[in-house]
Amino acid sequence: MDKAYHSLPLLVAALGWEAEMYKSLRPVKGFAAASVLAQEYTRCYTPITGNPPPELDTEISRSDIEKRGLLDFEVDTYVHVITSEAKEGMYPQSMVEEQMRVLNNEYQWSGISFNTKSIDYSVNDTWASALDGPIEIEYKQALRQGSYDDLNLYFLSDLGGGLLGFCYFPESNPSAQQQLLDGCTNLAGSMPGGEVPNYNLGYTAVHETGHWFGLYHVFQGSSCVGTGDYIIDTPKQKTATSGCPLMQDSCPGRFGFDSIHNFMDYSYDTCMTRFTPLQSLRMLWSYATLRAGK
Repeated sequence: MDKAYHSLPLLVAALGWEAEMYKSLRPVKGFAAASVLAQEYTRCYTPITGNPPPELDTEISRSDIEKRGLLDFEVDTYVHVITSEAKEGMYPQSMVEEQMRVLNNEYQWSGISFNTKSIDYSVNDTWASALDGPIEIEYKQALRQGSYDDLNLYFLSDLGGGLLGFCYFPESNPSAQQQLLDGCTNLAGSMPGGEVPNYNLGYTAVHETGHWFGLYHVFQGSSCVGTGDYIIDTPKQKTATSGCPLMQDSCPGRFGFDSIHNFMDYSYDTCMTRFTPLQSLRMLWSYATLRAGK
């Protein structure tokens, strides 16, 4: 599918059906990668827990989107690069700027843009290898900026657990701690030009930010039946994708092949090219309903 198809004014005008868009949005942690020498990576570590906000238990129609004027919006973004002493200087500002260019390029087709408010650097061996828990709280208390509708991106040089990234879903009434933790954490080497083979074009941040906007993995539920990712234009998919296998079909007998080119799968960066029209609408609705003005 050509990316130009995702231009939102044309997209919304073309959609005439209703889609069930919002169920259980919760912190999502995780994205799986191949090996770097002996290192095995997990693409995403974004857990989904708890009961869904009532706003999410509804259907969203084309008219809902049009009434809210959700065709385009800009998200203020704060970028924090945390490195160990050994890796200080490996991720220059030019690399971060290229990462933000990738984000803007891939989200423009969904009517979303990112305004980089600041880029800061910290050298701290403990923070640079943290996963979650007390150390995550510590570095976010020191670094997080903006409000709940602003995106904070953290790039850690030695992210723990062999992960490429994790992020947090939006909440309808976030607690003080949920607001503090909010944002997306990524392995710094996944930025464009980074050192992680197969995952260094900047699409880990694209994937994780999709969770921040309320998107599930396309293989949510790991089943060929049920609600899956609650997006009706992504085919049923039972397993995460590894590599870039053409015409993979984990749910034979169901409509369509696996979404190996979708940003919310686990494919190699070179394989990722798109969000679907209804994923775009879900992100717009999520931001306006659960984040804007908070």
